[in-house]
Amino acid sequence: MANLSSLFLFLLFLLPLKNLASLSPHPAYDEPTTCTVNPIRPTTSTTSDSVPRGTQILDITHPYRVGGMPTCPSSDGLGQFLWLHESMANGSVHNMSELRMVVHSGTHVDAPGHMYQEYFEGGYDVDSLDLQVLNGPALLVDVPRDKNITAEVMESLHIPRGVQRVIFRTLNTDRKLMWKRECDSSFVGFMKDGAQWLVDNTDIKLVGVDYLSVAAFDDLIPAHLVFLKSREIIIVEALKLDGVEPGIYSLHCLPLRLVGAEGSPIRCILIK
Repeated sequence: MANLSSLFLFLLFLLPLKNLASLSPHPAYDEPTTCTVNPIRPTTSTTSDSVPRGTQILDITHPYRVGGMPTCPSSDGLGQFLWLHESMANGSVHNMSELRMVVHSGTHVDAPGHMYQEYFEGGYDVDSLDLQVLNGPALLVDVPRDKNITAEVMESLHIPRGVQRVIFRTLNTDRKLMWKRECDSSFVGFMKDGAQWLVDNTDIKLVGVDYLSVAAFDDLIPAHLVFLKSREIIIVEALKLDGVEPGIYSLHCLPLRLVGAEGSPIRCILIK
């Protein structure tokens, strides 16, 4: 396991590490947090595809809850999005559910066509997103709790060049906003200058956040436009980061292959 860990870190940081020592996570909790996910039990198999002992899989996707998940700008939550279209209890030979909801509900991904009509018409949908970007080493950082993600905040995080995937945990997680039915417009997100600083001064290609929008309410459209303009940055929103410690993980996110759609629900996990 030690050899695997060393190899992982070597592959992750083929980049300058001199700034990493200064990347001390901002205090988010008074007490240390622990992950609530049980470690995978090693199998008795000795083949190379068996799960290494001590590996943890952390599901950072919010469960879809009828009536209990926020959707903006509504105060009533996501509402009824799942129906039992055919029911064995009513005489059918099987149970068959029907799903109907906005693709930007719950944990989801934005495609460039979400905010740019020319990209939408050009076919830059969720099926065009790069799986190489959506899967790989990632850094989870804590954001200062008293402000939105501005250029000043981004600079203070000291994210090294070469890091391509960063998940930003904010006050949204502390306040458990994704567990509330009503949309809360006071959520923390990127301001336009913070998004521009990230584009200009980092190599980040995946931005993960812990509420329904990557952009703060006051800069909702401008910050999205900055991120999506180049078509190189993928936005993953509404990640479930409760109890997940800052650090380095292997991130794996897979959206549905919705041809022509500008967004999609996405299942994301971290492997530690």
